Amino acid sequence: MRRGFDVGEFKARVKAAQRAMARHELAAILLTTEPEVRYFTGFQTRFWESPSRPWFVIIPQSGDPIAVIPSIGEALMRRTWVSDIRTWSAPDPIDDGVSLLTEALREIASGGKIGVPSGMESHLRMPLADFGRLQAAGLVFGDDAGIIAQLRAVKTEAEIEKIAKACSIAGRAFDRVGEVARQGAKLDSVFRGFQGLLLEEGADWVPYLAGGAGPTGYSDVISPAGPQPLAMGDVLMLDTGAVWDGYFCDFDRNFSIGVPARRSAASWSQLLEATLAGFEAAKPGAEAADVWRAMASVVGTGETAGRLGHGLGMQLTEGLSLTARDHTVLEAGMVITLEPGIETGDGMMLVHEENIVIREGGAQILSPWASGAMPVL
Repeated sequence: MRRGFDVGEFKARVKAAQRAMARHELAAILLTTEPEVRYFTGFQTRFWESPSRPWFVIIPQSGDPIAVIPSIGEALMRRTWVSDIRTWSAPDPIDDGVSLLTEALREIASGGKIGVPSGMESHLRMPLADFGRLQAAGLVFGDDAGIIAQLRAVKTEAEIEKIAKACSIAGRAFDRVGEVARQGAKLDSVFRGFQGLLLEEGADWVPYLAGGAGPTGYSDVISPAGPQPLAMGDVLMLDTGAVWDGYFCDFDRNFSIGVPARRSAASWSQLLEATLAGFEAAKPGAEAADVWRAMASVVGTGETAGRLGHGLGMQLTEGLSLTARDHTVLEAGMVITLEPGIETGDGMMLVHEENIVIREGGAQILSPWASGAMPVL
């Protein structure tokens, strides 16, 4: 599978944004965060890990995007389809691109309203004082009317292929967990070993790896791994967000160290049943809350079940949440996770997660679907 996208893919994204901008009377949209910049330009770099420099891309109501970026990124940006690239030497404690950005926005917006993504999961990746300087210069800002989030929620086939590729890489790594996890192995060593397996199988990097282990499950799913050894009867869970060409997979697998206890085996079967119920409910026209309800009714915890899945794509979690209060309507092309959890007693739990894409006739599986008895190491 080739990396990147055809230029036509980026142009189609810009055109779709511009049609929506016209409806909402936005003269431009200002982008400041990595996923949005990459979505419209293809500019992909790990340099965003450094918070020292702001980066800006302007989507005008007509025409191609304008990049206003630190000079250190010019060479890479010129490898994208963007031709209007304006740079400054950054970081500059006196004027970190603000004057250059002000000039570009005045040129494009001509006194019109400039949209900025402002909904859930968004943030403004520039100093608040510098944003105040833009406003003081007479530029008018407001919400982007959810345009960017709505566009990113529905994936193209090229995007779905990249997510599926990440899923297949993780699936192969999960098949090899027995190489790094066994009775007596320390959990932190298992984590490091599993990351190595993901890289060996083709992941570009592994930004996210969580999990846990215990005799009836684990107390949470976000803690870093410690040095505790795996014991006979433990359930080991590994949950990975591995990346291929800028797109995430996000699913987990549970393993029993030796024959699983009766409670663990029963909980595992219930999780598989809940995941299947969510899969069958995930159809175009259904709400996120409907998919949540299908799974929550199986795991039997009602409102306390919390989020049982989420959107997935350029970020590990993006867009909708599978909760009782999220009424987002599912559309063909949306990629989501199904993530039911169940309490096993004494503050412990088991969680299972799969990745799917919504299709016109129902859902399509992207991650290698788990079935049968819990795998034994």
